Amino acid sequence: MARRTDGTDAPRTSFTEPADLEPWAPGAGDVLSGDRIDGKRIDVLDLAGERVPDLELEESVVDTLRAGDADLRGLRIRDATVGEFDAPVLRASSSTWREVRVTGGRIGSAELYDSALTGVEFVGMKLGFVNLRGATLTDVVFRDCVVDELDLADVKLLRVAFPGTRIRAVEGTNTRVEHVDLREADLDRVERLEGLRGATIGTDQLYTLAPLLAAQAGYRVD
Repeated sequence: MARRTDGTDAPRTSFTEPADLEPWAPGAGDVLSGDRIDGKRIDVLDLAGERVPDLELEESVVDTLRAGDADLRGLRIRDATVGEFDAPVLRASSSTWREVRVTGGRIGSAELYDSALTGVEFVGMKLGFVNLRGATLTDVVFRDCVVDELDLADVKLLRVAFPGTRIRAVEGTNTRVEHVDLREADLDRVERLEGLRGATIGTDQLYTLAPLLAAQAGYRVD
């Protein structure tokens, strides 16, 4: 995304989809804890229910990733594209995401606390409860997503944007916000924004959010 000139810097993303990949169709038991998957094109990567902590996925394209109830703690994913990401419960705490694009799917509950996301784009996803406690997000975009609730306690956000994304609730204390852009987000039905103090909003959004912001500041409007 381009750099803005109005004081709020846009996320700096320069993603290139991996090329010259080797087709691979992993079966049951082919992916183990600590494995490194590199340079592969995978139609379906089914890790649902598996215990595969410290898995590495690099320079690969996965059309469908199923990860419901999988143990993906310490996941390291870099220079990769995921088409459909399906996980009713995603357990990926202390994971590292660098130059990753996810272009669809649904995650009911995402345990991403203590993780680091850099140069990551989520597109057209439905996200329920997203636990990012203690995480660091740098140059991250949520584009055309639906997010029910973000837990941003002790999170550091640098150049994060939400274009076309509908956000319902954001909570968190000790959140550090720099160049976070909400101007293109859909906030019409937002209930809480405590975790994004310091973010940039538009003039039209200010009128919509005035009652919510007044209530959060402790004012009674009569």
